[in-house]
Amino acid sequence: MQAANKTFVAVWISLISNLFLTGIKIFVGVLFKSQVLIADGIHNAGDVVASFAALTSTRISKKPADEDHPYGHGKAEVLASAVVALILALAAILMIVKSIESFFAPAEEASIIALSAALISLIWKQVLYVYCIRIGRAENSKSLMATAYDHLADVYASAAACAGIGLALLGDYYDIPFTKYGDPIAGLVVSYFVIKLAYKMGRESVDILMEKNIDQEKLDSIHQIVNQVEYVRRIDRIRARELGNYIIVDVRVSIPSELTVQQGHDVSKEIRNSIKSGVSYVEEVLVHINPWYHGDTSEEK
Repeated sequence: MQAANKTFVAVWISLISNLFLTGIKIFVGVLFKSQVLIADGIHNAGDVVASFAALTSTRISKKPADEDHPYGHGKAEVLASAVVALILALAAILMIVKSIESFFAPAEEASIIALSAALISLIWKQVLYVYCIRIGRAENSKSLMATAYDHLADVYASAAACAGIGLALLGDYYDIPFTKYGDPIAGLVVSYFVIKLAYKMGRESVDILMEKNIDQEKLDSIHQIVNQVEYVRRIDRIRARELGNYIIVDVRVSIPSELTVQQGHDVSKEIRNSIKSGVSYVEEVLVHINPWYHGDTSEEK
C-alpha cells in the first residue's frame, strides 16, 4: 500500500471511530448524567471536526508544487495541526466549566454502563493512537501525528473517566460522600492533560509556520555532510525549515575561486544530492556558491 493511501485510511478510520464514540459517550452520559462522559463526548465531537481537517489537509499537502505554490503545499498539514490544538484547548475549557458546575449540584448516582462506555473508549483510542502515530511518524505526516496525539488525549480523558466513575460507584456502594464527586474531579484532571497536549501541539505548529530552524541535531548532520564534499572550503551558512511533511534546506558555501562555472555547478549538485540522501524528508536544497581565495584563514575544512 502506498504511503499516501496508508495516511488516508488512518484518517478515515479515525473519523468513523470519532463519530461512533461521540454518539455513544453523549448518549450514555446524558442518560446516566455523567458529566465527565458528556464532556468527553463533546471533546470527541471536536475530534470529528479535527479529523475532517486532517483529511482535507492531507489531500492538499500531497499536491505537487505549482506556479502559485513553488514550495509545495506542505503547510496545509501544519494548519490542520493548529486547528486540532485549538479544538483540544476549547474542549478542555468546556470540560473544566462542566466539572465545576457539578460540584454545586447534588451528586448523581454512578452507572456501571457509563463505566463500560469509558473503558471501551480507552481501549479503542489507545489502539488508534498506536496505529496513527506509527504511520504518521513513518510518513512524517503532521496532520496524522496531530490526530494521533488527539487520540492520546482521549486516552487520558477515558482513563480519568474510568477512575472518576469507578470512584463514584464505590462512593455510592459504601455511602462515602466525597467519592460520589469522583466524576467531576476526573473531569478536572483530564482537562489539565488535554490543555498541556494542546499547548505542545500549538507551539510546534506556530514554530513551523514561523519557519523556525529544524532541530540542532539535524542541522549538525547537514553541516557534516556538506563539510565532506570536495572543494568546499568554508560553510558560510546553513538554514533549514519544515514545510509540513518535508524540509527545505538553504546552504551557502565557499569554494576555490579558480574553479570553473561547470565545476561550481557540480559541487552544488553533489551538495544537494548528499543532503537529500543523508537526511530524511529533505525535498529541496538551495545552494549558494561564494568564491574562496587562498590565504583565507577562516577555512573550516
